[in-house]
Amino acid sequence: MTDRSEHAAMKPAWRCRTCGIAWPCSAAKLRLLGEYRGRRAELIEHLRQLQAEATEELTDLHGGTPPGSLTERFTGWAQAR
Repeated sequence: MTDRSEHAAMKPAWRCRTCGIAWPCSAAKLRLLGEYRGRRAELIEHLRQLQAEATEELTDLHGGTPPGSLTERFTGWAQAR
């Protein structure tokens, strides 16, 4: 199992601590899918809460302008296909 701190979000920038790309990175997504296996609705609710937190923090970082496309970044990938 992957260490929970690996590929964690670096706040308030919401970048991956390990690989530096926008969080959740691919490795974080895989970890989350494993952690919430069989509980997709709980995963999506967890991601929505993180998205709300990220929206607030990123808006503050960008001078009051809310960032675009956070829905796909945080929850779109986790929706049942």
